[in-house]
Amino acid sequence: MQTASGASVWDAIRDEVTRDAGAEPALAGYLHMSVLRHPTLGRSLSHILATKLENPAVGAVVLRDLMCDAFEKDPAILEAVVADLQAVATRDPASRGYSAPLLYFKGFHAVQGYRVAHHYWQAGREALALYLQNRISEVFAVDIHPGARIGKGVMFDHATSVVIGETAVVEDDFSMLHEVTLGGTGKVGGDRHPKIGRGVMIGAGAKVLGNIRVGEGAKIGAGSVVLHEVPPHTTVAGVPAKPVSFPASSFPALDMDQSFGDNDFLDGFGEEETWARLARLRADEQ
Repeated sequence: MQTASGASVWDAIRDEVTRDAGAEPALAGYLHMSVLRHPTLGRSLSHILATKLENPAVGAVVLRDLMCDAFEKDPAILEAVVADLQAVATRDPASRGYSAPLLYFKGFHAVQGYRVAHHYWQAGREALALYLQNRISEVFAVDIHPGARIGKGVMFDHATSVVIGETAVVEDDFSMLHEVTLGGTGKVGGDRHPKIGRGVMIGAGAKVLGNIRVGEGAKIGAGSVVLHEVPPHTTVAGVPAKPVSFPASSFPALDMDQSFGDNDFLDGFGEEETWARLARLRADEQ
């Protein structure tokens, strides 16, 4: 589908929800409470997240007010929300427009909950940020430390069992599937988590460990364990991961192609020879 401008995403959501409420009367009340009675996307999202994350100790009204306050004080959060909605709507064939991820996709919900927690982490309210992290993990099975830095235009498809550590950095236009870990090696402190470049795609079940850089436009195959730097615009796979090919596009996150393509010419070599062949091929391209 074509992406709408930021200003029109909310109008598109309301149109979609109005249509669904008419077609499915059993959901009309829910859709009104979640979307149609709210004047803005921020108010709607605050309600949706708060009702999912509430518990007897901290109710939905308190959480809703905290989220609205974060959105009002940091407009960049809502800019990222709109970019994330556009990412899901254009990259996930299961998405029926913009309203489906807003209402039903827990990967989207987990990322937006993280954005609020990150806001409070940066504001020095670490106890609140960690509480939100805990609730997001319990409800959505997605554990993102509020200290991590995540850009906009990201899609966490399905997202169950995703783990992202405190010092991880994820740049814009990023996609990954479920059971991915951006973690530490377990033997170092400080800055210990991966740095993921723009346009990277990470397949289901992959583990990227340590303070390593995954270059712009790289692709990581499903089930891989990545322990070393990944050059830009390179596909890696395996345990441990090694280069196997080059992505077919500059930003694999945007096309979500899980295959290695026909240029799987590096498979079958030892790790040292693989890296050497990759360097030669890169030099020949230039």
